[in-house]
Amino acid sequence: MKFLPDKFLTALIVAIIIASIAPISGKAADWFSLLTQIFVGLLFFLHGAKLPWQAVLAGIVHWRLHLTVFLATFVLFPILGVLAGIIVPGLKESAFYAGILYLCVLPSTVQSSIAFTSIAGGNIPAAIVSASASNIFGMFLTPLLVGLLFSAGSGNATISATAFESILVQLLIPFVLGQLCQRFIGNFIVRHKSLTSIVDRGSIILVVYLAFSEATTSGLWHTTSWHDLIVMIIIDVVLLAIVLTVTWYGSKLLGFDEKDCITITFCGSKKSLASGAPMANAIFAGSGGAIGAIVLPLMLFHQIQLMVCTIIARHLSERRKQSGTDE
Repeated sequence: MKFLPDKFLTALIVAIIIASIAPISGKAADWFSLLTQIFVGLLFFLHGAKLPWQAVLAGIVHWRLHLTVFLATFVLFPILGVLAGIIVPGLKESAFYAGILYLCVLPSTVQSSIAFTSIAGGNIPAAIVSASASNIFGMFLTPLLVGLLFSAGSGNATISATAFESILVQLLIPFVLGQLCQRFIGNFIVRHKSLTSIVDRGSIILVVYLAFSEATTSGLWHTTSWHDLIVMIIIDVVLLAIVLTVTWYGSKLLGFDEKDCITITFCGSKKSLASGAPMANAIFAGSGGAIGAIVLPLMLFHQIQLMVCTIIARHLSERRKQSGTDE
């Protein structure tokens, strides 16, 4: 993991700039949307095809660990998102509050959670299970929590049967098909990681470009102030700091050993841009520029979590080496 913004972040920024200058619209936008949906479906097919069942069986016995990660991801985060709307003056009226709430109901990352757990010397099989299960359950829980929180708090969006249908067609069915094909093509996909990486990042860039094209044509940038952006960044940082603290010290209080504490901390504090951007495209389809405002807090949180967790993982790794417990 890199501390400085990488090529992917640069590509996302370029996509936003292009969408702000030359947004796509009309029939071209319809075809671009179809292309994006195809990429998203392919992405979840590949994720399903590369998930090893051996790792699932090896880590599934740690049910207390998985429950702790689940509570951090789908209970603690949403509570903090609602509290932010109550505590921060004017946040509920902000165009980005829906994005903060959406960020809080997303599943954990898979790749970076496992990578950071590995760097820090945590329980890698348990991390694979927790991160993967988070994304599987997230296909159902995220739209449900969106409907619950948005209808009760923000009033910006409600979940519909169409959104569930989009999740089913674009995400779940391709994932299940990938799982069914895992024994035949799983090893090939694992050996050719660049294939998944290209589709993974490519689908997110397409979603971001489409989202911010809609945001530009609907006038999002004319209603966005520097104050809104700064507040959003501060909220992202505070959210991450609170969850990192609670997962680390909370897991110690619950009696987990250090390897499991590391796994809980990294899996429970992450939010997935890879899942979040496609799901936003499915859940909030037809809401115009709202998707841009919803995705932006997640994009910022994604980079913040990479930078902060890189520092933490390296620190834990060095500490294990110095104490002689590194294996």
